[in-house]
Order: sequence, then structure tokens, then C-alpha cells
Amino acid sequence: MMVFKKAVPRRKFLQGAGVTIALPFLDAMVPALSKAATPKLRMGTVYVPNGMWPMDKWTPTTEGAFEITPTLAPLAPFQNQLVVVSGLEHPSAMTLPNEGPQDHARAGGTYLSGVRIKPTVGKDYRGGISMDQIAAAELCKDTQLRSLEIGLFADVTKSTCDTGWSCVYNDTLCWSSPTTPLPLESNPRALFERLFGDTDSTDRAERIARIQEQRSILDWVLQDAASFAKQIGPSDRAKLAEYLDSVRDVERRIQIAEAQSDRVLPKVERPIGVPASLDAYAKLMFDMLVLVYQADLTRVSTS
Repeated sequence: MMVFKKAVPRRKFLQGAGVTIALPFLDAMVPALSKAATPKLRMGTVYVPNGMWPMDKWTPTTEGAFEITPTLAPLAPFQNQLVVVSGLEHPSAMTLPNEGPQDHARAGGTYLSGVRIKPTVGKDYRGGISMDQIAAAELCKDTQLRSLEIGLFADVTKSTCDTGWSCVYNDTLCWSSPTTPLPLESNPRALFERLFGDTDSTDRAERIARIQEQRSILDWVLQDAASFAKQIGPSDRAKLAEYLDSVRDVERRIQIAEAQSDRVLPKVERPIGVPASLDAYAKLMFDMLVLVYQADLTRVSTS
């Protein structure tokens, strides 16, 4: 093995005429003679609600080594990394004669769980834990976000809900429990602010300032809660303890953010709103998803 010079700094920038571009993590950034960084295992699910048509243009005709079909043509450069899986039909998503029109509700409600959803128009909806959340329990122990759920035009589903079925089945694919759906975020600006806070860009100095402000606010809240707990009864203390569990989860995420604050990200400005073009809208949302993986904010996403 030959060893050359020192490792390239992780904060190395490519510099041009008035422009700096952050580099991704490279093998050359691993110190000489040190163990190479272990790639992070990630899971990303992309839901295509209208399916593929015709299916013979999607499904390869042979098993094992296969020829790229017309629909899969954009993925041709990655063919040696591609596995096409068939036979994943969900019997639980099939329409039953006595339950009326339900194609949209069944499709979304069972997509990642395979569980037959409960027919209801109220808040007594019931699904099943989705596979992304099972994966997140293992893959996202050290990330700020357990998972990320994004979508396009979520508000449109409000007018296309199946008759006799809660719109919640249309509004999400992900469930952390049989009764806890995880809504999809479809607003680019809201998604950016959820990821990076109320800031105008991913600039490192702004991120650190925001983390420090959150830390100060959280410290004050926890101190005040400890004092307040002495003034209330046992039942209220139980409710307060449940609330503080969620606050401590925020604290955990802040600690992770502090540990990762030296990570250099591509500089991205906060989006103004939803682009008029569907192509531009989809690209913007997926660009932010790539940024999420680069920043290691989560390792599980659904879109």
C-alpha cells in the first residue's frame, strides 16, 4: 500500500471566479492509514400513485440478468445496481363489494404496511405500522430526524377522498403506529424550515447560531419545568412528564446537530413557495431530499 501526503480537509472548497462550492465526502478526506469510513445505510421509498402503464414496458422479460425496458430506460446507467422485484401485490388493498369506492384510500393506506385499513370518515381511522418506520427505528438512532415524509400537492387530495373514507388514508403513506399517521410535507418552504430552522440558507454560521439559540431556549424550558413540577398534583406531573419526554427528544436532536455542526453543506437558499412548473416543483423537493442525505439529518425517507 502506498501512502501519499495528508488527508484532504473535510472543509475543502472548489474555488472559482467569486464562487465557492463545497465538496462531498471523498476517500481522500480519510486520514492516511486510517480505516475508511463505513457508508451509511439508507432507505428511500418513492410512491407512484398512478402505477406503470403498460406493465410490459416496465417489467423485464427475463429473470436474473435482464434487458432494460422502455420505462426503466432512465436508470440504464445504474443497471448493474438495479433489482426489479415483482409479485408484491397487496391483497389487503383489494376492493371489497360491501365497502364501496376505495381505490385511493386502499392504495395509500396499505402501500407500506400491507394492513387492511378501517373504513371510516371520522378520527377512528386505523392502519398499520409502515415498513419505513420499522427501518427508521434501526437506521436513524443517531440522526436528528427519525424519518422524512414529503409529497407533491398534498392539498389536492382533500377534494379527491374516497366516499365514506377518511382523507387521512390519502394524505400519507407512513404510520408510526396503527393509529398514528405521519403527514407528508408538500410545501418547499415549510420543508426547508423544518430541516434548517427559520433561516434563509444552509450557511454554516447561520446553522450554528440557530442551534445555540435553540439550546438556550431548551435549557430555560427544562429549568422552568423542574420548578413548576413542584407546584402541581400527581396526575398533572404525569402529563408534564409525558410532555418533557418529547422535549428531551428535541434536546437529543440538538445534541446531534451540535456534533454535526462542522459539516459543510452546499449553500441553498430558502424556497419562496411552490414552483409553477410541476417539473421544477418535483426537482426542488428531490434536491432538498438529497441535501437531507448529505447532511445526514435522516437515513429514511418516503416521497
